[in-house]
Amino acid sequence: MNELYRYLTLAVSPEWRRLDETQRAADKRELAAVADGMGVRVHAYSLAGTRADADLLLWAVADDLEALRAFEVRLAGTRLWAWSTRPYAYLAARRRSQYLGEHRHDGGEHAAPAGPVGDKSYVVVYPMTKKRTWYALPAEERTRIMAAHFAVGHRYPDVRIHTGYSFGIDDNEFVVAFECDDVREFLALVADLRETESSAYTERETPIFVGRAMTLAGALDEIDGTAARVAAR
Repeated sequence: MNELYRYLTLAVSPEWRRLDETQRAADKRELAAVADGMGVRVHAYSLAGTRADADLLLWAVADDLEALRAFEVRLAGTRLWAWSTRPYAYLAARRRSQYLGEHRHDGGEHAAPAGPVGDKSYVVVYPMTKKRTWYALPAEERTRIMAAHFAVGHRYPDVRIHTGYSFGIDDNEFVVAFECDDVREFLALVADLRETESSAYTERETPIFVGRAMTLAGALDEIDGTAARVAAR
């Protein structure tokens, strides 16, 4: 099944942060309860310390678009949503790469259910679009180039990739997500990929989000510093 991915960011207004702590706590509980009760697999990431324009990243996984739409409509009814903006949001579908052919290997992204496995500390997410000249190349040439690209990725087995396809359903062509325990290892992977032939055919791959994996309640508590205050007690 080609499950759908929805990547949603929230940026909470300064006015909400000035509300009474009791009200903020109630608002966070309300949003977390809604997210947990919709039958959509939701993974939360704090963007504290990595982005200045967004506080929270939600990666929602569902079997169809109506489930994702219903999930977001329910979120829109919460108080915290009303105090927030959504600076970035992406829609993508899971599917197997045409360049893999029959190739399969242990740990491949389609060896596990859709979405993050959840055993890594961080996720790195960004939309990507290729140059149109890429699609003008013969299929055999693109397959050769991508084989070299995949080979570089295989040198970093601790970085797990999830590829979402957005052709025709979003402004970009892909949304890619990488799970890792150390962002410096991902940095090294990307630096190596810059030297591959495939890199020359990338049109755009920003903005980039680095999120710390945690429960939704934990990520919400980082927005207003509640997590730090509790830890200091």
